[in-house]
Amino acid sequence: MSGVTVKGAVMVSLLLAVGAAAGYWYAQVPMSHGADAAQMEPLADKGRVLYWYDPMVPQQKFDQPGKSPFMDMQLVPRYADEGGDSAAVSIDPSISQNLGMRLASVTRGSAASSLEVVGSLALNSRDVAVVQARSAGFVERVYARAAEDVLQAGAPLADLLVPAWVSAQEDYLALRNAGDPGLLSAARQRMRLAGMPAALIAQVERSGQVQTLWTVTSPIDGVLQQLDVREGMALAAGQTLAVINGLRTVWLEVAVPEAEGKGLSKGQQVEARLPAFPGEVLSGSIAAILPQANLDSRTLRVRVELANPDGRLRPGLTAQVRLTRPAARDALLVPSEAVIRSGRRALVMLAEAQGRYRPVEVRLGAEAEGQVEVLEGLAEGQQVVASGQFLLDSEASLRGIAVQGLGQPAAEVKLETALHEAEGQIDGIEADGVMLSHGPFKTLGMPGMSMLFPLASPALLEGFKVGDKVRVGVRADDDGLLIERLEHLPAAHHQPAGQQEVQP
Repeated sequence: MSGVTVKGAVMVSLLLAVGAAAGYWYAQVPMSHGADAAQMEPLADKGRVLYWYDPMVPQQKFDQPGKSPFMDMQLVPRYADEGGDSAAVSIDPSISQNLGMRLASVTRGSAASSLEVVGSLALNSRDVAVVQARSAGFVERVYARAAEDVLQAGAPLADLLVPAWVSAQEDYLALRNAGDPGLLSAARQRMRLAGMPAALIAQVERSGQVQTLWTVTSPIDGVLQQLDVREGMALAAGQTLAVINGLRTVWLEVAVPEAEGKGLSKGQQVEARLPAFPGEVLSGSIAAILPQANLDSRTLRVRVELANPDGRLRPGLTAQVRLTRPAARDALLVPSEAVIRSGRRALVMLAEAQGRYRPVEVRLGAEAEGQVEVLEGLAEGQQVVASGQFLLDSEASLRGIAVQGLGQPAAEVKLETALHEAEGQIDGIEADGVMLSHGPFKTLGMPGMSMLFPLASPALLEGFKVGDKVRVGVRADDDGLLIERLEHLPAAHHQPAGQQEVQP
């Protein structure tokens, strides 16, 4: 009985094992079929597959799915409903709403004829009075004055003693009673030649007495910029005593962005509003457009002259300035915020049907009050992205989408390909190309490896041999990566850190 029992137990175990295996197989078959069906559903939803590509090398297209030859990853399908070969970025409407994208229409109208800028007040450098010693002398007294004091015309500055004037006055007074008009006229001329002011000469004639001291006064109303006299000091003829800057007019120094300086001219009317005088509007005119722009702020320097009859406009005050320009012609307008300025050109993201967006180059005109004139690149009624366009521009750059150039129809837009560089070593030279062990192509996201590259021209290999260290430049096209540049590396050049050779 015990033997029969053992055999029966063995048979039962075998039957259980076979049943478990069959059950596992039966369970796996529908699951695998279900997984294939689940993978096929997105294909049916998204439409026809145009091609497959590696996201790290989006310019390279493949006819069949599989593993990328560049990276250890599966190729990704590009569907017809995603934009396919068109040079546009497709964004789902719900995603557009989450990104806060906002569209604006291209309208036709007259650009604003005024420009709002900022400025600050400064002294009028043309309204300056310089007080000098007309003859050698001494400073007897200095009045209580200091730099930046506001003076009235005739305000005393200092008392001077000029010995040459004293002797000239004595000679004149001695000849007054001589009754000889010729000699008297010669004595008066001598006082003038000695440098005596006309007012001092008249005082001598009226009083009949020698005026030993001359009181130097401010010739104009203004601010005292410089006072270079001290009691007891000796003065030389022509020495500067004081400098006074007038306040009858002041200059408003205005910074105008260089892109908005078109149409400005001398004599143009200007309105200024100062926070120091709320509610008041000051009028003036452009006195000069200075020849040198400000390199740091990239602005033109415009000088406006403002009348200052009561002297309350002081240097350093700031102002909001409205420059009135000639009326602009009828033109296409877009919001200034919709323009992406790269330094070399200006772009907008043009909104198309079915959530597609295309980068388009535009030529801009005058800009004012939040709107910019479009001279070329857009048509009336089109819509551009006014908010979120930088995200679309980044996506277009990642996909290698070219910008639609000026005067270029949309159908002619091509995919641009960049030149990618790495360093490596020539392992072999063959008829259909060169075998390279290279470091990473960082701009492609491609790691270092060893592979065969075709050449754009056999002439590139002139002067190269197996074992040479090189810098290689490749361009991705429909046929793969093509070598377009090959250069020797200096003998002392070391392999970049992190570069490794990957054997196929």
